[in-house]
Amino acid sequence: MKNRYWAVLFLFLVLVNSCSKESSDQSDQSRIDNSANYQASGSSANDILSNNTFDKLQIQIAYVTGYKPTTTAMTDFVAFLEQYSYKEDIELVYTELPSPEEETLSLEEIDALEKENRTVYNDGTTLGIYIYFADAPSEDDNEEEDLVTLGAVYWNTSMVIYEETVQTLANKSYYIGIDDVETATLNHEFGHLMGLVDIGSEPVHDHEDTTTDDDGNEIGNNHCNVEGCLMRAELQFGASMGKFLENRASKGLVTIPELGEECLLDLQANGGR
Repeated sequence: MKNRYWAVLFLFLVLVNSCSKESSDQSDQSRIDNSANYQASGSSANDILSNNTFDKLQIQIAYVTGYKPTTTAMTDFVAFLEQYSYKEDIELVYTELPSPEEETLSLEEIDALEKENRTVYNDGTTLGIYIYFADAPSEDDNEEEDLVTLGAVYWNTSMVIYEETVQTLANKSYYIGIDDVETATLNHEFGHLMGLVDIGSEPVHDHEDTTTDDDGNEIGNNHCNVEGCLMRAELQFGASMGKFLENRASKGLVTIPELGEECLLDLQANGGR
């Protein structure tokens, strides 16, 4: 009887120790500091462009079921990164997610979804990026005035593509396809993560487009004023994007524009090719 008592006591202690270890492991996991991935947009431009600190990009492509980006767009996107940065090791990690069942999405809601689902962060010499392909439009869209947003950056390693809006826009056009709009939007928004225009990569020369406020003052809008540049403001919004790409296609030009000379100088000055 005594031996049985000690056997039971020993088993109890083993179980308690095992549970304590598991709780400790979970606690350690929750204490991992990912704050480097949640800084101001454009602040990781040099890290993305150069190999000074990170020599690999690992990009989590988180998409709602039915809204996975096209293979062509992702191939062209990787080629874009290789063209303008020194990163040669680029890995795409696909994550399929259920719909949040929202009619529209704010950036705050998109950020909350990221915190629930993001698994790729900076790790050693690997820089982690998160791109969410949403099944709902931006809450700021005004379809009556044909003002819709195709993408946005909201942290230094985070961006959203409003894939439902991208597909709707592409399906209205005879000249451009979904992969065209996806590629242009991806490249444009990632240009902002690379610090363009004047949000992390300091301009070599002044080339920022401006708008006029209600008081008649000119203010910069973080887009390029060079004709034909990828970072033109037209490439962030639906109707303007469609017309921009269609005009290029109708003229026999490559549908997806490249960076203009001024933006290219800015990237080179901040560690890019």
